[in-house]
Parts: sequence; structure tokens; C-alpha cells
Amino acid sequence: MINITQIKLPLSIAQRIDSLHWDPIQLELDAHGAAVIGPVLSPVQCKTLIQAYDEEKLYRSRVVMASHGFGRGEYQYFAYPLPSIIGELRESLYPHLAEIANRWNEGIGIDIRYPPRHEAFQSRCHEAGQSKPTPLILKYGPGDYNCLHQDIYGERIFPLQIAFLLSKPGEDFTGGEFALTEQRPRMQSRVEVVPIEQGMGVIFPVHQRPMKGAHGTYRVNMRHGVSRVRLGLRFTLGVIFHDAL
Repeated sequence: MINITQIKLPLSIAQRIDSLHWDPIQLELDAHGAAVIGPVLSPVQCKTLIQAYDEEKLYRSRVVMASHGFGRGEYQYFAYPLPSIIGELRESLYPHLAEIANRWNEGIGIDIRYPPRHEAFQSRCHEAGQSKPTPLILKYGPGDYNCLHQDIYGERIFPLQIAFLLSKPGEDFTGGEFALTEQRPRMQSRVEVVPIEQGMGVIFPVHQRPMKGAHGTYRVNMRHGVSRVRLGLRFTLGVIFHDAL
């Protein structure tokens, strides 16, 4: 049996995340609504997470997308306690993203501010009845895809999330591009296709982001999805910071 809670690396995930160039990452998010980071996960970690997909005890639920009209493919939500690698990703990424989230909320006139540590924000979720973990692994085979959507699970929402690609594009699968759409007021939607490599992550909005216009800053709605996988298997780890009802 694979134990994904005992993966060791020369550098911890926290050290890798803290060493990222966060100023350019913020600029990329502000300009385009998405930013690529990493690689944060090693090939060994990616492979181990993929192999752990069949370890039923790690998960609280499994969703077959076609049954709900979400697309094709499937995903599983992790159960608490989270494997340490996923807990470390959540705890280490959150402080950097909370700074961005607070600045975004200020820019678009939302009064909510996020505490500097994920544990404190998680307490807010649990007080609101949101106690189910939301990190998940998604599995796509040939012909599978994910419809454009938003990951909102309750009243308490953290506005940024991250998807880490666990499979190697061009070798493990083809197709399956990550895509974002941006719905701008009185304009046609803009599409952003984000290429990422194994172990890399893409940061993107859960729901909305600020955009500067001629008459000030306004909100634009964002949705994300995955295009059709043509060959092979594509696995992704999704790190969402708010819990679910």
C-alpha cells in the first residue's frame, strides 16, 4: 500500500513555495487572471499521488462527471485528515495568496479580509457549517473533458485556487488543455489557455477578479475547465482553500 504522507524531498514544499518569485506572479494574475508556478511537485510525488488514486480510504467521495452534466471523467475529494503533502501545499500557499486576495477585495469594494494563516480561515469555514475538505484529484481518459465551471461550495469562499498537473503532457496524454474564460461587462468573453508541465501549478480565480478600466476597477466573472483529452490519461491535483457544506 502506498503511503503518500511520508514523501521526502531535498527541499520541503514550503521552501519551494517561499522561494517562488511572488511579485511577478502577482503581476501575471492581475494582468491575465492566471499565473503558472513551479515545478512545485517532483516527478516522484506526482507519480505517487496518481498511484494513490485507487486508495479508497484517502477519499470522502467520488464524482462521475457525466452523471451530473459536468463533462466526462471523474474526480475524488480527499477526506480529513489530508495527506501531509496536500496539507503542506494548502498551508504554505495560503499566506501568499491571502495577500493577493485581500488586495483584490479592496480593489473591487468587498469588505471581507482573509487572515494570514489558513488555519484561521478554515475556522471561519467550519463556523459557517463548511467542514468537508475540498482538495481533489481529477482523472481524465480519452474523450474526457471538464465543462466550464466555478468551485463554490458555500458562503465562505477563498477567491483563488490552484491546479497542479500530475501527468506529463505529450508523454502520458495529449490534448486536455487548461482553459479560463473571462466574462467582461458589455463585451464578448475572453479565453485564456494555460500550458503547464508536470509538477507545475496554475493559480486562478474561483469566481471573480478585479480589472482596471477607463472608469475605475470593476469585477469580471471567471470560469475554468479542461478541453478534450485525445490520448492517454491526465491526472490533476486541485487545491481549494475553502471547505464545503
